[in-house]
Amino acid sequence: AQQAGTPLSDQEYRQFFKFLQVTFQASTACHLRELYGCQNSLVQTLDKYENHGVIPQGPICSERPGNPFFPNFCTFSFYRCIKKKYFLKV
Repeated sequence: AQQAGTPLSDQEYRQFFKFLQVTFQASTACHLRELYGCQNSLVQTLDKYENHGVIPQGPICSERPGNPFFPNFCTFSFYRCIKKKYFLKV
């Protein structure tokens, strides 16, 4: 274990910045969604990429307690953006 107050190791820094980069990218996608909506072609491309080429149709169930059901993927994605739960799984 590292001593409190000491800098991260090279490997720890790689992990730290990898997480920040991924979170920044997710946040950017959320800003695009907020600005242009789910019908925007770029937003739809991102949604398809996230779902292996297809935007899920119909209701979406999440692993989130208390919010298990969303009418569509767009609503689910907006929820993730608002709550900053970028990596919440369906």
